[in-house]
Amino acid sequence: MAAVRKATAHWEGSLFEGAGQVTLDSSGLGTYDVTWVARTEEPGGKTSPEELIAAAHSSCFCMAFSNGLAKAGTPPQSLDVRAEVTFVPGTGVTGSHLVVTGKVDGMSNDDFVAAAEVAKENCPVSKALAVPITMEASLG
Repeated sequence: MAAVRKATAHWEGSLFEGAGQVTLDSSGLGTYDVTWVARTEEPGGKTSPEELIAAAHSSCFCMAFSNGLAKAGTPPQSLDVRAEVTFVPGTGVTGSHLVVTGKVDGMSNDDFVAAAEVAKENCPVSKALAVPITMEASLG
């Protein structure tokens, strides 16, 4: 059965002077302020679409990597992943860089790196960064 998760955003004003909020609807974890300045300069206590993508990518990769390691008979004691999503104004998101460290008993560094590459390619969020997007639009 497919799981559908939802978030909503509300924006007021122009891109550069306006502001908005994004709400994590499915989990109910909260509403977070977003602005252009937070996206391109200093966050100042606000988030950005790219930070939310980085959160999704790092957590999804941890799950995919952990599962792959366990299936290979070498479950990790721990994994730490930082995703660095780059946004270039006028161009868009240009990449996501994963920085991965882990503790896995009985595994060489070369095997760890090879398994990380497989997880990177098969992580659902890695794949989602290049999927078709559907939409419905109407004036309210």
